[in-house]
Amino acid sequence: MGRQWSLEESVVVDAAPEVVYRLVANLRDMGRWSPECRRVWVPRPPVGTGSRFVGFNRRGPFVWFTTGRVSAAREGEEFTFDVGVFGLPIARWGYHFAAEGAGTRVTETWQDLRTGRGSRLAEILGTVFAGTNPERRIAVNRHGMRTTLDRIARAAAAPA
Repeated sequence: MGRQWSLEESVVVDAAPEVVYRLVANLRDMGRWSPECRRVWVPRPPVGTGSRFVGFNRRGPFVWFTTGRVSAAREGEEFTFDVGVFGLPIARWGYHFAAEGAGTRVTETWQDLRTGRGSRLAEILGTVFAGTNPERRIAVNRHGMRTTLDRIARAAAAPA
């Protein structure tokens, strides 16, 4: 099987799309949801389209940072951002929200942006700093996305 360049996972959450959106779009809380992200620093809140941020990540003994930029922030519909390192594009992460019954289907997407000029260097940096080569990244992300969505679902369904 060849390299997989994108992935999506989804879950139905017992809350309205706007409620779930607000959980995800509060980037400072991303460390609560993601098993790799530990903290996000947003220099100029509130977060919206065009906002920049820095993510601090850890998996096992590996520690790394990414810089990000929000590319779509439509309440109750979509929240998407691109991350990179040292100016090299790494990935596009997205969350899409759709009403389903009394709840919301939340779909998390990931797209590998390590293509074109600088892609080999970006792959090497990912292997060295994040401990994950491109072939293994899809399995790591699938597990992480399922964990993230489960944590978001539990928080969204919790009594306010």
